[in-house]
Amino acid sequence: MTKRTVAKIIDYTIISFLIFAVLFFILFPFLAVFKEAFFNSDGFSIDLLTSIFKSNTKTILNTLKMGLSTSILSSIVSFCTACALYLSNRKIKKIWLLILSITLISPPFVTSLSFINLFGRRGLVTYHLLKLKLNPYGMWGIVMMQVISDISLNTLIIYSFLKNIDQDIINSARNLGANTNNIIKDHLLAASIPGIKAVLLLSFFRSIADFGTPAIIGGNFNVLALESYFAVIAEGNLSKAAAINILLIIPSLIIFVIYGKQLNTISTSQGFEYESEIPIKKKGWLYYLILSIAGFFTIALIILYSQIFLSSITKMYKGNIYFTLDNIIETKPYITGTAIRSIIYSLISAITGSIMGLMIGYYLKKRKLKAMKYIEFFSNLPYIIPGTFFGLGYLLFFKHPPLVLTGTALIVVLNVTFKQLPFSTRMGVSAMDNISSDTLNSIRDLGGARIDEIKDAIIPLSKDSLSVSFINAFTTTMTTIGSIIFLIYPSQKVLTLVMFDVIQSGKYNIGSVIAVFIIVICLVVNISFNLYLNRRKNVFRSKKFK
Repeated sequence: MTKRTVAKIIDYTIISFLIFAVLFFILFPFLAVFKEAFFNSDGFSIDLLTSIFKSNTKTILNTLKMGLSTSILSSIVSFCTACALYLSNRKIKKIWLLILSITLISPPFVTSLSFINLFGRRGLVTYHLLKLKLNPYGMWGIVMMQVISDISLNTLIIYSFLKNIDQDIINSARNLGANTNNIIKDHLLAASIPGIKAVLLLSFFRSIADFGTPAIIGGNFNVLALESYFAVIAEGNLSKAAAINILLIIPSLIIFVIYGKQLNTISTSQGFEYESEIPIKKKGWLYYLILSIAGFFTIALIILYSQIFLSSITKMYKGNIYFTLDNIIETKPYITGTAIRSIIYSLISAITGSIMGLMIGYYLKKRKLKAMKYIEFFSNLPYIIPGTFFGLGYLLFFKHPPLVLTGTALIVVLNVTFKQLPFSTRMGVSAMDNISSDTLNSIRDLGGARIDEIKDAIIPLSKDSLSVSFINAFTTTMTTIGSIIFLIYPSQKVLTLVMFDVIQSGKYNIGSVIAVFIIVICLVVNISFNLYLNRRKNVFRSKKFK
């Protein structure tokens, strides 16, 4: 067997694997939810969906109100924060970006934990300091926590558009007499429109799919994601859960079909440059309004996250706070074995997903295979469907032959890997846009096979995109909960699920310790990986210089 024949076999194997993997681990579980909702022993029927729709009208309205309120308010706050960040001086910009970057890698619903500790019925601020008995639970408590949780990512998305503004345009406007208010309205807002649209969509998708925040601070305010969770966990009724998830996904699909192209405008650049201060006078009612909104929510973000760290090393006794290491000691039984398992799952997901995303991008953009257009489309489905929908699909599809995975660690790893595949695929496509076809043609002209293109050009020239994909997949897997909550057995729990359980049990201090532990792990991996990449780049540059 010749070398070229072996290369062709490897090439066809990779293509076949990508097609099989996306269909088997994304499309088929997706369809399994529809099958469970619409088919019963008598055949096709919409009776279940109709009955659940009629009996959950208020819950559906609650979900839509919450999603729309969160997306609108989050977009306003994120635009104000991005503008204030863009107009700030270099030193403040560094600090602000650092705060946003750290809070970006936190577990879900973690702000709700701080919210209870600070503003709950026995909260530090409301009860102990102000002697107030307030009820912070309900829709607006959920909305505020979702908005604060989304600030970091949404701000960085909009800020990436502001960074691309040509400074000559700003200077020309100033020379023509434009004041700060005019520049914000005519230039900064106009440049942010694509980012704002993307943020609106992402915030809506995340909001209606969130069951953790409503479960913790929702009180009597019920939403579809929470109903889906209870249908599986409390009732064991998979058909009901499937029907609820169908109702949950309908508005997301409608919005995605109409406005989905806006998501393609999201920047995938790695890191954030610290540009010099923008030469604009910091004055005007609009500037001060934007600065006030940005400052208020940034301070709220800092306070809530600081409370997590404070709660992890303090306890309350007779109305007084005292520092202690007891919380950390008490947390040890909860994280023993779980931490290693979470890291291993995250590493496997990050490595596998990053490589798959790169290969999909290669076969789509460089090889221009028609089949890859459909594979790319299907690989993006987890981007818009709720985590509970994706997890339920795995539970339904993999409990029967041809592949029974329910109860295994493999089903969890596969789920988190393919849940993050949309971002990895986007990074792969972006990497291909930066690789010249002439480079690949030269390898072919010198007698290289397709596998040589991948080995000698695609992978080496895509290291930046692979690193971004790896870090995102690792962090997201470490902090995920929605898509795996139906799949993990008690003996296989990961840190986020343990944290959710202890918070539900009222053990807020232990929950805070676990949250801090997750943040520290993600920070260490992010910093270590970036240091490694920078070291490799410096070595490469020094060799090139010699």
